[in-house]
Amino acid sequence: MTMGSVLVAGTTSDAGKSVLTAGICRWLAREGVRVAPFKAQNMSNNSVVAPDGAEIGRAQAMQAAACGVPAEAAMNPVLLKPGSDLTSQVVLLGRAVGDTTADGYWGAEAGRERLLATVLEAYDDLRSRFDVVVCEGAGSPAEINLRRGDLANMGLARARGLPVIVVGDIDRGGVFAALYGTVALLEPADQALISGFVINKFRGDQSLLTPGLLDLTARTGRQVLGVLPYLTRTWLDAEDAVATESQYGPADTAGSDRSIDVAVIRLPHISNFTDVDGLALEPGVCVRFVGSPTALEGADLVILPGTKATVADLAWLRARGIDRTLQRRAADGRPVLGICGGYQMLGSVIHDEVESRMGTVAGLGLLPVETRFAAVKTLRLPSGYAGQLPVAGYEIHHGSVEVRDSQPWFTSRPSGEGTALDGCRAGAVSGTLWHGIFENDAFRRSYLAETARIAGRDFVPVAGTCFAAARQAQFDTLADAIDSSLDTAALLRLIEHGPAPGLSVLGSGR
Repeated sequence: MTMGSVLVAGTTSDAGKSVLTAGICRWLAREGVRVAPFKAQNMSNNSVVAPDGAEIGRAQAMQAAACGVPAEAAMNPVLLKPGSDLTSQVVLLGRAVGDTTADGYWGAEAGRERLLATVLEAYDDLRSRFDVVVCEGAGSPAEINLRRGDLANMGLARARGLPVIVVGDIDRGGVFAALYGTVALLEPADQALISGFVINKFRGDQSLLTPGLLDLTARTGRQVLGVLPYLTRTWLDAEDAVATESQYGPADTAGSDRSIDVAVIRLPHISNFTDVDGLALEPGVCVRFVGSPTALEGADLVILPGTKATVADLAWLRARGIDRTLQRRAADGRPVLGICGGYQMLGSVIHDEVESRMGTVAGLGLLPVETRFAAVKTLRLPSGYAGQLPVAGYEIHHGSVEVRDSQPWFTSRPSGEGTALDGCRAGAVSGTLWHGIFENDAFRRSYLAETARIAGRDFVPVAGTCFAAARQAQFDTLADAIDSSLDTAALLRLIEHGPAPGLSVLGSGR
């Protein structure tokens, strides 16, 4: 097997690592290369269930789709899911193995060595089966306080001699300092692997950048491989919740009298916020993430999303009075939807001796369901029907929900026949454990039409909107940007031959 690997690192979180990795993956796949994504360690509550039954970061599943291959556990061997500011659940090769503190995770030498061995075994497995493995780093390689235990950035690059590309987001400002400083903070052996730069999210006259690009190359001895434009429509499958802090979805979803206004409660430990991607894709649907009761008042639909800390986030809702707003909406017959942890909050009671260990906690009382947390996490890829419409999704949860005295939302056969599978509806309030339901086009349109009817909106969903096609189109948009904006010949040389010898050492040369 020829070819090789490359690692995409970033100056910060949300610098563009995930989309650059996806773009390179799609570009290589279009060139006929068998390619796979890899992220050694991911810290995110945005995860999916892969076809092999493993829980992995959603970004890696998205990148696998860009490659045209099934997602699998080896593509993201270590996933950390924060449940608080100090603790995270550790998911190893797709299975939860326990919780850890930051000090415990980074401080135990033997544990780090075992994790590194697992990471390298997964990488080597992919490398044996694919022509190219495109690796994505985590955070920034210049987080020198964490270098000793690093698995995803220079730790991986050093272990396998990978060339590293550093991407910086020029829209944040200070991109030249960030790129130079990222290299200069590293020790010489790490600097020897930093092989080039990419500038992301540029808008305007690129000739204005040229003096800076030339100066950066002269100062570092490393090529700027290219400048990617600001792509306003590449937003599906975002990994970091920072994506929810500004307008969500395509730039042309601005409101009008025919718009459906969807307010998603931005919980402190929000998970799988990409459940609303399908809604944001629809023309005439405005999706916004909010955190106060007043921001919910005018919404046609309020979504209570998933969370990694159900009981803690329920207390957060109550402390802000959002619980009372939801109860008033339900009483007025205005739509509320809970997904996974949000569904559990809408029920009558939660029994939790696993996640929060708070015992029995009263829910919001809007759905006749009772939740009991189990030690073993449920990971499933279910499918069924909502009425006549087929629906598929995925389940990731510790909390098992029992529906009392109510019809299920999803059943194994059409028209509510067959086995009850999941979900509950009471008036305008609905809930489900299934993530990804709005990726089902016919179901999404039906749900939006029902929401519009209740809200009194003159809104008809666009029949031609296809979630799967939109995702594939975004991959091609990214690949087109790689092809037109990067020095792809230089990129291929890095992949095939690795870092050039004798790269400059910056800073003190520690």
